[in-house]
Amino acid sequence: MPAIHTRQPALTIRAGRRAMERIREQGLKPEDVHVIPGAAGGPKALGLSGLDRAIFGDWLLRAPQERALIGSSIGSWRFAAVASSDDPASQLAKLAELYTCQRFSRGVSPAEVTRKSTLFLEELLGGREQTILEHPWYRLNIVVVRSGRGLEDDTRGRLALGLMRAISANMVSRRHLGRFFERGIIHDQRLPAPLAKLVDFPSHHVPLSRDNLIPALLASASIPLVMSGIRNIPGAPEGVYRDGGLLDYHLDLPYQQPGIVLYPHFTDRVVPGWFDKSLPWRRGDATRLQDVLLVAPSPDYLASLPDRKLPDRKDFERFAGDDAGRERTWRTAIARSERLGEEFMELVESGRIRDVIRQLS
Repeated sequence: MPAIHTRQPALTIRAGRRAMERIREQGLKPEDVHVIPGAAGGPKALGLSGLDRAIFGDWLLRAPQERALIGSSIGSWRFAAVASSDDPASQLAKLAELYTCQRFSRGVSPAEVTRKSTLFLEELLGGREQTILEHPWYRLNIVVVRSGRGLEDDTRGRLALGLMRAISANMVSRRHLGRFFERGIIHDQRLPAPLAKLVDFPSHHVPLSRDNLIPALLASASIPLVMSGIRNIPGAPEGVYRDGGLLDYHLDLPYQQPGIVLYPHFTDRVVPGWFDKSLPWRRGDATRLQDVLLVAPSPDYLASLPDRKLPDRKDFERFAGDDAGRERTWRTAIARSERLGEEFMELVESGRIRDVIRQLS
């Protein structure tokens, strides 16, 4: 008798306590979803392209309603692309191709990365700013940080020293990062950020406008020592703004909404801040994530990709001198991510999501 080969799942589905109870009872419908977070992670987002296109380009369109999109770094870029058009799948595909085509010489300066990133956003979103601000359903929230305590300066030595101090403070306690960073949320003027009162770090809220849209998106992705800080975002408190992922890497936030927080993510765990990546004991707060449904590539799916992983920022170094090779590898990951979208659609349409959902740890 011939062997029967069963295809391993491409997705891992995790949920907080309330989300799990609700989905096991009722399944998951697009009208259940009111908030969508997008994490920092650079090129990893390209590996979710097919999942994003299925969610935003098909599934959510079946139940148009007001939804908050909240992202840091590349998460905010993904969501700006979604809200910039009535064809979000096309804009997401454009983002993936533009990102893939970026090329940087060895030793490129932060100023040059910032210049190219500005051109990237102008090509992706130029002429679409008002569409984002007036989108009938989506309300964009961009997460940034305002720098303090030696992190305002882009001089390499001073900035590196400031980062070392922040890393050391974070090792003692995450709350000490409040001495170095202040969270900023630049939000759609029509709807407050979908969060309870923020008490973990000093925070401020700024209405999103045509003047601050691109500066906020740039700031949200401005990794220290990789990109220049963005000075004085219009409408925000004066200061130098940087990558929102420094405090909110995976957006471990106190969500406040009537239904499900749908979280298309790179991994099946929530890491609070960028400095926590190497600290396995730092996990997301279960009380904040009770309504979260996290959808991520499975280990078996990742093993099927080139180099057995999603694209990441280190690929720029690994493929130094071979941009064509990197682009080929990334395009393969983007193409294969269609499988993620197909599996998500099958799970929600068949109701099988009830059977595969597991507790978010």
